[in-house]
Amino acid sequence: MRRYWSLYLLLLLPIAFFIIFRYTPMAYILLAFKKNNILVPPWKVDWVKNNGLDWFIKAFRDRGFITSLRNTIFLNLLDLFIGMPMPIIMALLLNELAYPKYKRVTQTVLYLPHFLSWVIISSITLRLFATNDGIINKLMGTSIPFMGDEGYWRGTYIFLGIWKECGWNTIIYLAALTGISPELYEAAEVDGAGRWKKIWHVTLPGIRSTIIVLLIMNLGHILGSEFDRPFTLSTKLVEGASKTISIFVYERGINGQQYALSTAVGLFQSVVCVIFLLMSNTLAKRFGERGIW
Repeated sequence: MRRYWSLYLLLLLPIAFFIIFRYTPMAYILLAFKKNNILVPPWKVDWVKNNGLDWFIKAFRDRGFITSLRNTIFLNLLDLFIGMPMPIIMALLLNELAYPKYKRVTQTVLYLPHFLSWVIISSITLRLFATNDGIINKLMGTSIPFMGDEGYWRGTYIFLGIWKECGWNTIIYLAALTGISPELYEAAEVDGAGRWKKIWHVTLPGIRSTIIVLLIMNLGHILGSEFDRPFTLSTKLVEGASKTISIFVYERGINGQQYALSTAVGLFQSVVCVIFLLMSNTLAKRFGERGIW
């Protein structure tokens, strides 16, 4: 520490940030087991009924929570099984491009949607996919309710998520591809392997560890839900499919002032995500992969 005191000094700011904004607020997790009162420190508030589990019981008896839980799991599974392979496919396609300039331009075009907020994307989407006067329906001569039918809305939701984040997530796989030795491709070519066999026997095994790590992290968020994406894309017609846990917490916690109930729901969500993360990491290690720790 005497030799590298300046580096340890630089660590003070991020450590202070995590203590103030990450660990100190954890004291208010007690609110999930106490009466709904945010004007008094949670350790001074009385416990609720049922050994402090009353808010959890009320949440699981609430139809709105059950609907939001089902929607969250379903949308996240769609994102996982449909959205996760897309960056891998895109990285493989970009890796096979022979023209460097075209490759750079393509990468830039794919990255750009990541920097747009969901507020902007939702505004554009409502104009493009409107049932009666949307540009897409006018071009096709149809009246498909992309944003007015629950089935079509889910498809539009997943499509927009892939379009926005696919290019950005491709960066990770492209970085992993640079670590594959060119000698492996040369040896495969000498053995008579074509382009598809080189991808299957050299490229994919070379980035397998990266795929496993990202899969574990995605499974850790299987019950997590971002707020801005479903909230901005939602309409009154598709509330049965678009209401997720984050929207439920917003409606009950901020709008409804049921802070204890929303804290209990958030705690349940976090605990389940940690369990999925631990299970997926354990399974990865049992199958011989490195995992994330």
